[in-house]
Amino acid sequence: MSMILSASVVRVRDGLPLSASTDYEQSSGVQECRKYFKMLSRKLSQLPDRCTLKTGQYNINFISSLGVSYMMLCTENYPSVLAFCFLDELQKEFITTYNMMKTNTAIRPYCFIEFDNFIQRTKQRYNNTRSLSTKMNLADMQTEIKLRPPYQISVSELSSANGFAHLSTADYKGTGKISAAPHQRLEPVTLPGIVSFVLSLLCGALNLIRGFHAIESLLQNEGEDFSYVIAFFLGTAACLYQCYLFVYYTGWRNVKSFLTFGLICLCNMYLYELRNLWQLFFHVTVGAFSTLQIRLRQPQGKSPDYNV
Repeated sequence: MSMILSASVVRVRDGLPLSASTDYEQSSGVQECRKYFKMLSRKLSQLPDRCTLKTGQYNINFISSLGVSYMMLCTENYPSVLAFCFLDELQKEFITTYNMMKTNTAIRPYCFIEFDNFIQRTKQRYNNTRSLSTKMNLADMQTEIKLRPPYQISVSELSSANGFAHLSTADYKGTGKISAAPHQRLEPVTLPGIVSFVLSLLCGALNLIRGFHAIESLLQNEGEDFSYVIAFFLGTAACLYQCYLFVYYTGWRNVKSFLTFGLICLCNMYLYELRNLWQLFFHVTVGAFSTLQIRLRQPQGKSPDYNV
């Protein structure tokens, strides 16, 4: 009998499970597939936005969009077009129900457990194909799958130590080459992110102006300390680098943002005699706020370019 056995919603960047349907099937094959679910969850950021893993009597299908992946386990004879229609329906409902900020800041597994009810109801509908109300969309999805078939993952790839290393240069029909991490796109900018970017630029400009004033004072008075000039310009560089980290994805991005914030704090501690408490508080607070926004703006999953 062809049917959907289970489904789950997973965050792409770290594989954190956000929601899942109850799985009543306890056979050894399903238990094995649960292991594949976990292995795939850790590799989602390296995979195309639409994939299928065939595991004997069962298939695992998933799509990824806006940093979230929608995964499902079904029997091997379950129609592929229905499987991806099911996943697309989960995706649309999840995006409509939860905003991206809430998804990005989730820290505990299954924090969207209330979404389980929708998964369960949708799974029941798709397991009863005679009463399925989405037949009008099946033709569009069938065409889309023919034009851009899902990437086929093999069990040997998944089990090997370097299972997906080669995917960074492999062609995937419809998506081109999978981008390397330095070129990965970040999630859309939020209003707090824009505010932090502008404030970081402002702090950088203030440090730069004070640095030039310190140079003028140094030229006029030989007794002035040149280290203040260095502190101001280091503060400027740190603020501008925070702006860069917010806009572009780089390796060790979060670590760099914390180190940059540490440099901002050190510079302001050294400039304690030249700034009042409010000025120090402003610069350190802006640095902390920018660091938080860099942490929240994570790489996004590839958004599917099909509409059902």
